[in-house]
Amino acid sequence: MNVLTRPGEALTICNVTFEPGCRNNWHIHHATKGGGQILICVDGEGWYQEEGKPAQAMKPGDIVEIPAGVKHWHGAKKNSGFSHLAFEVPGENTSNEWLEPVSDEQYNGL
Repeated sequence: MNVLTRPGEALTICNVTFEPGCRNNWHIHHATKGGGQILICVDGEGWYQEEGKPAQAMKPGDIVEIPAGVKHWHGAKKNSGFSHLAFEVPGENTSNEWLEPVSDEQYNGL
C-alpha cells in the first residue's frame, strides 16, 4: 500500500497492489457519521465482496462504494495482479476493524 496523500489531510488516498491470489482479511470501516471507502480499480482483475452477498469481479475503471459499517474484503483474482485506489471517506470517529481471513475454501470457490 502506497499512501498518496500527506498525513492530516482531509482525504486519504492509497494505491493498493495485490499479487495474484492475494487478498486482505474481512474488515469493517467504522464511523459514527460519514466514513466508508471508495475503491477504483486501476490495473489487473480482482474481487470485492460484502458479507452475505456474492463476490463481484473488478476490472480497470470499476468503482465500488462501501458504506461505513459494511463487512467486506477485496483482493486479486488467482491468475492476475490487482491494483486499486482506495479513498477513505471522511467521517466522525472513524476506525478500521480487521477481522478473520477469507478462507481458502471461500476464495477458491470464486
